[in-house]
Amino acid sequence: MSTRVADPVTWFEVHTPDPVRSQAFYGGMFGWTFSEEAPGYHMVGMGENAPIGGGITSRGGDQPPMVVFNVEVGDVAAACRRVEELGGTVAMPLQETPNGLRFAYLADPDGSTFGVWTPPAN
Repeated sequence: MSTRVADPVTWFEVHTPDPVRSQAFYGGMFGWTFSEEAPGYHMVGMGENAPIGGGITSRGGDQPPMVVFNVEVGDVAAACRRVEELGGTVAMPLQETPNGLRFAYLADPDGSTFGVWTPPAN
């Protein structure tokens, strides 16, 4: 029998002004490997065919670097509404990728950012 934890942390992202430096650092620190999934977005792994569940992406402009944990939820739009009910904010509104993955970045009442996402329907 398999049980699913409600709303688990399933992904992380390192947002950095220098992805090459970050890859060298995390690769040296933990032995992580990287493969470019999309321009500027590198998946994190532990060697060939061993994904960890994370990515490194470029943080442009004057935005500060950060590490974001992402929680898998059943409904991203509902999570956006709920965060505001609890005193948080929507830092980046709901987005949808071409394959149907839906995500948003939220902030807790202290301003710490985290992500919520729902996988594509298929």
